[in-house]
Formats: sequence, structure tokens, C-alpha cells
Amino acid sequence: MVDLLINNGQALSCQGVPEREQVDRAFGPVAAVLKIHDSVCGLEMSLMAGPIGGDILRYLSVVKQFEEALMFQSDNCELAGKWIEDIAKLLDENVMGDDKYILNVKKSLSILSELKEMKAHVTLKGGVLSNAFNTIELEFRELIKENSSSSNKFTELLVHKLQTVIERLKANDRVENCKTIFVDVRSSNTRAALQALDLSYLEEEISESDSIQKFEDHTVQWGKHMEFAVKHILQHEYEVCKSVFDKFGSEVSLGCFAKITVQSGFLALLEFGNRITEAKKDAIKLLKLLDIFAILHNLRADFNMLFGSKSCIEIQNLTRELIKRVVDGACEIFKELSHQVEAQRFNMMPPLDGSVPRLVTFVTNYCAILLEDNHRLILSQVLSIHQIWNTKKSHNGILREEFRNILNSLEVNLETWSKTIEDVSLSYFFLMNNYMYLYEFLQGTVFGDLMGEKLLTEHKSKMQNYAQAYLKHSWGKLPSILSENELVLFSTNTQELVKQRFRGFNDAFEELYKKQSQWVVMDNVMREKACQLIVHTVVPSYRCYVHNYGYMVENGSSPSKYVKYSVSSLEAMLSSLFQLNVTKFSRSNSSKSNHLIGKLRNAVANQFRVATITT
Repeated sequence: MVDLLINNGQALSCQGVPEREQVDRAFGPVAAVLKIHDSVCGLEMSLMAGPIGGDILRYLSVVKQFEEALMFQSDNCELAGKWIEDIAKLLDENVMGDDKYILNVKKSLSILSELKEMKAHVTLKGGVLSNAFNTIELEFRELIKENSSSSNKFTELLVHKLQTVIERLKANDRVENCKTIFVDVRSSNTRAALQALDLSYLEEEISESDSIQKFEDHTVQWGKHMEFAVKHILQHEYEVCKSVFDKFGSEVSLGCFAKITVQSGFLALLEFGNRITEAKKDAIKLLKLLDIFAILHNLRADFNMLFGSKSCIEIQNLTRELIKRVVDGACEIFKELSHQVEAQRFNMMPPLDGSVPRLVTFVTNYCAILLEDNHRLILSQVLSIHQIWNTKKSHNGILREEFRNILNSLEVNLETWSKTIEDVSLSYFFLMNNYMYLYEFLQGTVFGDLMGEKLLTEHKSKMQNYAQAYLKHSWGKLPSILSENELVLFSTNTQELVKQRFRGFNDAFEELYKKQSQWVVMDNVMREKACQLIVHTVVPSYRCYVHNYGYMVENGSSPSKYVKYSVSSLEAMLSSLFQLNVTKFSRSNSSKSNHLIGKLRNAVANQFRVATITT
């Protein structure tokens, strides 16, 4: 092209200096274009060869040089084109101009135009620069994949490489491609990390007819998996996203993290928590809901940091829904406990042995578990949150109030059941036994402290009153049989009266002993206290009577018919009351209760459910 211009200029030189000067002025820009074009061609070969040895930074440098060279070539083509146009116009006006020269000049002008348009062509799909960007994107993907294993970390050098790639592609409107590639690779990696936890249980269906016991192991796993996923897997992804994309705006990095979280399958964990709340309402479910709330509460700061942006709105909505279901479900079950206890008032009969009903032991033990440190604070929070949601204010005494309602229902049940017992002595024994149990159970415990000293005093007073009534209607009658009345007045009949009263005592004692040996006080300490009450009521009078009048029958025939029991044997017999069936009882009831409480304490399957509380 330069030769064409020189020859044309020589042809014009004979016509005059101005024409020659114009050709000389055009020669400079045209020569520069050709020199730049040579560089462009060399860089183009390098681009087509791809990154040598995977050196992406060097390849990016070549791309940048190629883009700059294209720009320079385009600018110079425009400048040279103006001069060539002037020459073509000059030749057209020169009558002496050779048609061949004119044709060559126009051909040169066409070539310059093509070189000027080269920039647009190389960036089109299939063009050199477009293919180079595709290569860069592939290298970008490989860089992320190679460093996405658990053993590889995102080093400063790697982050620098990735950010350099993003900057280069962003300058060419390809930043969305970078985000898509990054999310695709990292979400695949995150999904694999979650699946390694064995989350197959997340696919199980849960209906309102299913007991939460059925999914006990799953809920325990869920809590561990939720904590691990948030604190280790997603926390790491959050930091990686920030290190790579924060340079381009926090909304970019948070947007990538949100997509990675969703595509990883993490939402299935939240959805499983929601399905758990749909299980049948029972006492064990309340404990599990409190456990779920505790897990979410412990992760609250993590959730706020990781999912606090508008990009994570889907995760926020699922989390809010889960928390609402947990709070509403837990409060509903807890507030129904007193009503469930009350509902058993006319559905069951008191034990025939006067012992503490399973309902009483189960409910009190269950309440005690709810008041253990790991549940009490959570339950208080749940009740407070629920109250604020519904009344816009918090009532500090709501926990005590609800537990007092449960105890009130139990006490009314006891009084009601006692009235169905025909044996007056057994009725009072039943009430004494149960109020003794409540007093001993509450004394010195968190449950008792919450209820207050006034309630303990009331229970103690009732226990003492019913104990006195029980003794009065049963064992309290024995001392009156050994009355010393008439023994002095009718001395001639004293020996016969003594025998008669010994026989009366023996008959009454044996009748009471036989009957009450079938009655049960489950707790050994309480049993000993009950027996001591009887011993103190009977033994002193008997000891005194034997001491004063025993000699009258000892010298007669068959003295054992009258003084059948020594003081020590009588005391021993009375001290052994209320435990005849204790072994059998322990196997059938106490062991079940202990088993239940153990299960509840470990938040595992149990037999006490509000729906079947009468069993």
C-alpha cells in the first residue's frame, strides 16, 4: 500500500510540489498502520495459541496488548484514511492522473477501511478476541475447580488471578459470566460437602398423624448438620465470595453467596425443620421444638451475618417461617398441658393401692425437665416472643403462671379422685401420699423455687392435715382399744378385761395391717415417714399397756393368744407397711417412669404423650 502511494506521488511530482507533499504526509500514518498491524498479527497468533503452561496472567496481558493494539490501529487507520481520501480527490481532479494510480489509491483506502473495522470483527462471536475471552472463562472455571477441594484454600495469589480475570472480562461486559461460572463451581462443591453429611432423611414426609418420636434420630442429626453447614460450610463460602468479589461491590459478592447457598441444597435443611413442626402435638414434641429453637437461637448471629442481605430474601423467609412455627407450636403445646391434665379428671380412677398416680409422677417430672437449665431459658424466650407477637408486650410471670395452672389441675384431680374412694381411710391415705409426694418433689428444686414458699407451705399443711385424718380414721383407733378404763373399778374382772382388750387390739391391728399392706408409698423416704407416723400413733400406747398389764396373761394358758406381738415386732411390722408390692410396682410403673424420664432428659423417644396421658 505504501508503494502504491509513493508511485502515485512520483507521478504527481511532475505536476507540482503541493501534490507530492500530500503524498508524503499520507505516508507517515499509513506506515504506522502497517507497523501496528504487524504487531496485531503477532499478538493474534499468541492469543490463538492459548495460555502457555496455564499462565493466565501472562495471557491476560497479551489480551490487553491486543486490545490496545487494535485500538491504536483503528485510530491510525482513521487518520491515514483522511489523507488517502484527499489524495484520491486530488488525483480525480488532476487531468494528468493515471487511472491505474487512482485505482491503487482507492484500493489502499479500502484496505484501511477494512483494518479499521478489524476491531469490531475480532470481538464478534467466533472472532479472535471473542474466542480469547472464551478461553479465559474456561481457565477461570478451571482455576476455581482446582482450588475447590477441602484441602485447597483461596490464597492471595489465587484471588489476585481471579480478580484480574474478572476485571478483564468486566471491561468486555462479561462479568455475569464470571459470576455464573463461580456460582456453578462453588455451589457444586458446597452441595457435595452437604451430601457427605448423609442428608437422605430430609426427603422423608411428615404428617400430622406422625409422632415426632418416629423422627427422633433425624431431628438430632438435623441439629448437628444445621450447625455444621452454617458454621463451617457456608461460612467458608461466604468468606470466599467476599475475598473474590467484594472488590466489585458487596452486592456482587452477597449475590453470589446467596445463589451458592440456594443451589447447594441448604434450603432443604430449613424445609425439614418446617416439616417437623407439622408432627402430632405431644409432650416430647414440645421438647424437640425447644431444641430446634435453641439451635436456631445459637445460630442467630451467623444467620444475620450470612443471610442478612436482600439477596438472601428466600432464606430469610424460610427461616422466619420456621421460627414462627416453632414458637407457635411450642406455646400451643405448653399452654394446653394444664387442660390436658384437667381432661383426665373424669377419665381415670385413682390407684386401688392409694399410691401416686402415674399422671402425677409423669407431669411433675416432665415439668421439672422443662425447668432444667437447658430448657427453662429457651421456654421463657419462646413464651416471651409469642406474647410480644400477639399482645405487643411481655409478661415476666407467664412461666410461673402456666406451671401453677398445671399444678392446680393436678391438685383438683387429686381431690376429685379421692371422693371416688369408698374407704375413708384409703381416701385420706391417698391424699396424704400425693401431697407428701408433691411437697418432697418440689422442696429445694427449681420447680419449687418457681412456685414459691407459699405453695410449699400449703402442700405441707395439706399433707399434715390429711395425715392426721388418715390416722384418726384408721390406726388412731387402736390406742383407744387398750383403754385402762374400768380396770381399776372392777378389779375382779381386770384379767379378763385385759385379755379381751388384747384380743380386740390384735383383731383390729391384723385387719388394718392386712388391708393396708396392699397400699403403696413408692418413694422409700416417704414410705419411712408414713410408717413412722403410724408407729408413733400405735407403739407408745401398746408398749405402755404391755408393760402395765402384760404380766396378767403371761402366767396363764396360751399367753401368745393375747400378747401376740412384742413391742419390737409390732414396730417392725408397722415399719414394713406400704411395700408389699413395691418390687412388682417398680417393675411395672417405677421402671417405666424412670425409663420415661431418662428418655425425656436425653430428648429421645418416650412413652408420655399428652394425647395418651391416661395410660
